[in-house]
Amino acid sequence: MKILFTGGGTGGHIFPIVSVCREIKSLQISALLPSSPDHKKRAWKGLGFYYIGPKDSFSEIFLFQEGIEIKSIFAGKLRRYSTPLSIIQNFIDIVFRFPIGIVQAFLHIFFIAPDLIFSKGGFGSLPVTIAGRLLSVPIFLHESDVVPGLANKISSRFASIIFTSFPKTEYFPLRKIILAGAPVRKDLLQGSKEEAERIFELTREKPLILILGGSQGSQRINYIILEILPELLENFELIHQCGDQNYKQIEAEANVVMNEEFKKYYHLTPFIKEDELRHAFEAADLIVSRAGSNSIFEIAAVGKPSILIPLPESAQAHQLKNAYAYILKNRALVLEEENLTPRFFLDRLKDLFSHPQMLDEMGEEAKNFARPEAAEIIAQNLMRFLSG
Repeated sequence: MKILFTGGGTGGHIFPIVSVCREIKSLQISALLPSSPDHKKRAWKGLGFYYIGPKDSFSEIFLFQEGIEIKSIFAGKLRRYSTPLSIIQNFIDIVFRFPIGIVQAFLHIFFIAPDLIFSKGGFGSLPVTIAGRLLSVPIFLHESDVVPGLANKISSRFASIIFTSFPKTEYFPLRKIILAGAPVRKDLLQGSKEEAERIFELTREKPLILILGGSQGSQRINYIILEILPELLENFELIHQCGDQNYKQIEAEANVVMNEEFKKYYHLTPFIKEDELRHAFEAADLIVSRAGSNSIFEIAAVGKPSILIPLPESAQAHQLKNAYAYILKNRALVLEEENLTPRFFLDRLKDLFSHPQMLDEMGEEAKNFARPEAAEIIAQNLMRFLSG
């Protein structure tokens, strides 16, 4: 059996693919009796995992670790902002890179001969789903957001099944939809506060806030934190994922504004690895995050109260819609960036922690929303199709 994955290349596309891949392996292993010590090898021997998408070193690291064979193609991206440069770049990508990507994907798919294609969406997946359609390969989609992206809107026309994350996802025909949730890596649910204390050198003298800006960090969230960092550290301990590109600048500026006595409460990191993130999740009293679907479902799965700051430039305002779909039962607090000032952010934090019962209720409602079985639901449906 050969399964071909594709996606746009960001963490929001890659991490769910990793989750589904792990569940497929687990299901295949469970299907075989452990009659010999090498039953895992025998189970995996019948599986072939492939990925086709735009070249991205971030994606390659995680996919390679899962034993997924990677093929790179041209894809380009669709820029929704109008500047002279973006118009030229869009023209080049649509007229040249995108068609070349379809030809490349067609050739890869022809020689791989996969039994199905599982797409996480994003513009980088579109050449693959189009080529797959031309070669009559069954296509399965997963849509993370309340409002689908352009790639999944196009691909949905020839998809067999569309897995959705939110109950009221827009656009898709109901006959194709299976509500699954967003796949969450199960390892993230197995954290330890003690390990978090060791890894991040936590003092645990104050409430712990985990600040995440997505896999690449968020410059604007970083600046909000820096603006009020001394006041934050008077009241809270912080683990702050700022992104690789921002790390040196944030570190230098933080060292300037921090009082020496408060430095032990600030734990800055460019990126939190998976085996560290689960412990950070467990130890955190509150999480501050963008409102990408993966982030929301990870926060829900670990049952933590949160403050969501939707990315204003997200396509079709999908982060804003995700956030408001999530908070219907007071699972989190949404702060829209256009109204957000550092001082207002600090006041909201203090207000939340002055009402511990509210934080507990937010965590409980988050847990009720969670769908930790999402990857398993998707994997079961894919395997059922392959075996049927």
